[in-house]
Amino acid sequence: MKRDIPLLFTTRVVRMFGYGFLSVVLALYLAQRGLSEGEIGMLLTLTLAGDAAITLWITTSADRMGRRRMLIFGAGLMAISGLIFTFTGNYIILIATAIIGVLSPSGNEIGPFLSIEQASLSQLVPDEKRTQTFAWYNLVGSFATATGALVGGFLAQLLQNTGYTPLNSYRAVLMGYTLIGVLLIILFLFLSHAVEAPKLAEAITIQRRFGLHKSQKVVFKLSSLFALDAFAGALVVQSMVAYWFNVKFGVQPAVLGSIFFAANILAGISALSAAWIAKRIGLINTMVYTHIPSNILLIMVPFMPTLPLAILALLLRFSISQMDVPTRQSYTMAVVDPDERSAAMGVTSIARSVGAMLSPAITGQLLAVAGLMGAPFVIAGSLKIVYDVLIWRGFSAIKPPEES
Repeated sequence: MKRDIPLLFTTRVVRMFGYGFLSVVLALYLAQRGLSEGEIGMLLTLTLAGDAAITLWITTSADRMGRRRMLIFGAGLMAISGLIFTFTGNYIILIATAIIGVLSPSGNEIGPFLSIEQASLSQLVPDEKRTQTFAWYNLVGSFATATGALVGGFLAQLLQNTGYTPLNSYRAVLMGYTLIGVLLIILFLFLSHAVEAPKLAEAITIQRRFGLHKSQKVVFKLSSLFALDAFAGALVVQSMVAYWFNVKFGVQPAVLGSIFFAANILAGISALSAAWIAKRIGLINTMVYTHIPSNILLIMVPFMPTLPLAILALLLRFSISQMDVPTRQSYTMAVVDPDERSAAMGVTSIARSVGAMLSPAITGQLLAVAGLMGAPFVIAGSLKIVYDVLIWRGFSAIKPPEES
């Protein structure tokens, strides 16, 4: 158990570095491969759609088949997808890989890892330390994403400055992503049996829907709202925002990496401060009261007349945007039984993936029209405010154990 907690934090850092490393150049790489904005959006949509299906199977089977085994399997998919994207530009093969692989177009968590790791952490720490643990877990992840974005952008720029074509410089980043997947496989092998689900006297039966029993109603209600939030968020995934900055202001990869380095550092700090605020006003209130201002700032980004002002609005948004993440995750873990935690996180994660899957395709079409390039920011911010109101109305009266 003493080894498992730092090891789970380490796998989080390695994985999120890889996601940030890839996200800044992914859309630019696909454009260099000859894909249009619409094709890029559709490919990223299929990436999220495939993630939903893979995550559904892995997370709802993890407590029965072994959490460590499923984490290793997910890391294998990550390595394979990076390898295939590196060596082919065939659109059909890319689509097939996007569906079955694990690629993050947003720089955010994707795949089965988050659900299984947080279910494991929830049984390794007491209830009163759960939110704080998740806050640190999100903080190190945001810092890793930030560092990955910075390194990925600067690596591509450095390679281009030394004579590499843009295509080959982006391929080098994809190969690095592949190696990160291999490293994750090795790290997951060192997890102990303490991360596995507790064995209950009551056998898990096939009648349990998606691995849930008592908590089905609350999990499905949360999932429907999380799907709305994810649909809105996926309209402005990091890859597409990077592409927007490149097209609108001509921003180069190294500068894009710096922008998202700063953005993710601020996001990590905001996630850590969420635990302090939640102790005083509660998990649900923290989620809502910090999320609405961040979404107003998101709406403002495309209306900024200059690059510095657009960057400022984006960074201000990130400085408070992630306070709802550890609180949302902690709340979900708090309102379900211990033996439902992997499944609950899996179902809610899948709902977010399903909600998000159509968004990049929509963004791709909007970015292809000069007069509508700012529309994804406005639509995303507006829908997220609707989500905030609905989650407060539906769950403000349902308290987790530490608030009862």
